[in-house]
Amino acid sequence: MPPAANSEQAWLERARTLVLHGDHTGAETAVSLALQKYPRSFELRRILAGIYSLTRREREAETLLARLFTERREDAATAFTLARLLISRCRSAAAAAVMRDHFEHGRYDPELAIKAVELLDDCGRKRDAAVIAEHAIAAAPGDPRLHAYAGMLEMQLGDFERARAHYLYALECAPQACEWHVPLGLASMQRYRDATHPDFTRFRDCLRRGDLGDRARSTVLFALAKAHDDIGDFAHAAGYSRKANALARSLTRWSHRDWQDEVEELLKADPTRQRLEPPLDFVPVFIVGMPRSGTTLVAELLARYPQMCNRGESPWMATLARQIISTGYPDRSTLQRAAGTYAEQMRQDDPQAARWFIDKQPLNFRYVDLMLALFPNARIVHCRRDARDNALSLWMQSFLEDVQGYAYDFSDIAMAMRDCERLMAHWHDAHPDSIRTVRYEQLVTAPQAVMAGLVVWLGLPAADPNPTPVASPTSIGTASLWQARQPVYASSVGRWKNYATHLPELLRFREDEPVGDFDQRPPDGNSM
Repeated sequence: MPPAANSEQAWLERARTLVLHGDHTGAETAVSLALQKYPRSFELRRILAGIYSLTRREREAETLLARLFTERREDAATAFTLARLLISRCRSAAAAAVMRDHFEHGRYDPELAIKAVELLDDCGRKRDAAVIAEHAIAAAPGDPRLHAYAGMLEMQLGDFERARAHYLYALECAPQACEWHVPLGLASMQRYRDATHPDFTRFRDCLRRGDLGDRARSTVLFALAKAHDDIGDFAHAAGYSRKANALARSLTRWSHRDWQDEVEELLKADPTRQRLEPPLDFVPVFIVGMPRSGTTLVAELLARYPQMCNRGESPWMATLARQIISTGYPDRSTLQRAAGTYAEQMRQDDPQAARWFIDKQPLNFRYVDLMLALFPNARIVHCRRDARDNALSLWMQSFLEDVQGYAYDFSDIAMAMRDCERLMAHWHDAHPDSIRTVRYEQLVTAPQAVMAGLVVWLGLPAADPNPTPVASPTSIGTASLWQARQPVYASSVGRWKNYATHLPELLRFREDEPVGDFDQRPPDGNSM
């Protein structure tokens, strides 16, 4: 029955009520009737697009939203709805174009700009997000939140000078800047030469604040540790790191027992029985191993070759693995859906010439059997590093994700390293032709030789690498964002020796294997 008041607003209210009650068929019928009288109604058509989305008719929803967006590019609700739909359909480049087009035709409202930046950052469109942030700052130069976001993005894109300017503005103008991890960002994108650098005073001033939360205090301590490490003051670097790790460990939700249970289940599980046919035009390259073992460097060097696209640390294999492993033995259709989803997420809509796609999520070493069930043509690059250097690098790094919670405790680091070695040995026995080991020490001392062998093994076409990555985003969002942009250097080999007297826990590690149990009480004389 049509609304008593035969007005556009009455139709709108009825349709919205039906949608809220889950009656999508009734809502669509109401909107269709209303559009017979108000065929140009923008709001009615937008509701219809929403109904299409709710009823999984994404193509119809996209067509209608694109038409509405063409009519009113300044309309934020339409722009964001269309962008989110495009992202859900693995078309992040198109979503970024919509967001940029919207802000060019509308106002750079700080709140909306931040929402757009977060949306594009989450789907890997960091350069587009940075453009929106910069334009928003030009329109509202006094908003420290925009400067903090711009600093984060420019840092990941490698424009460290501009990133530093934004971060300094945020730190000077916003008490919350430490909670936004600005000091850690400042320390991460440069190498300090001496203790007269003003950042040393800035970081200590941050620690004196009485309103600093534990998470922020931990990241400031990590920043100070990194700064002192740069100048060779290893005693203070170790002391600040102890405090930082103690705080970070108290805050993490990472579970020692959950980790152990998962690893034991993976080791005991029978191999996945099904194997899909390898796709002809898609070769995933999984770079795995312990974080801080050279995974970012390998990915960046590989991304310089034609037909190679670096997607960074994708969460998708872990997401799909959790879904599939929980079902026991997956059937073929389950694997096919998972493979299709993963390939779509890797391809997206920007690297037209790419065939090889890099996924450098290090902890994917847990899912090698599944990765090869989905993609028998996949290549697994296992990065290894001297356990003492690797442990030190992990322990001195601030990780904001709970999945890295083991990194705040030498005992947990040793366990994670042992489990990585156990799993990779297990997978190598089952799939020897699909796994190649790259030693960090060999990579940094003879990068051309190591990469030449890796390129041949991957089956890449013969070509010289470009000086910068091709067919891939040029942002780095990992802890190695500064190091990976420098010429390959070997100065980090044997770095653990600088800390042997300050961190005796390192002596319990061996070159290729962590051993022994760990007493986590700080040794006498090392507390700060």
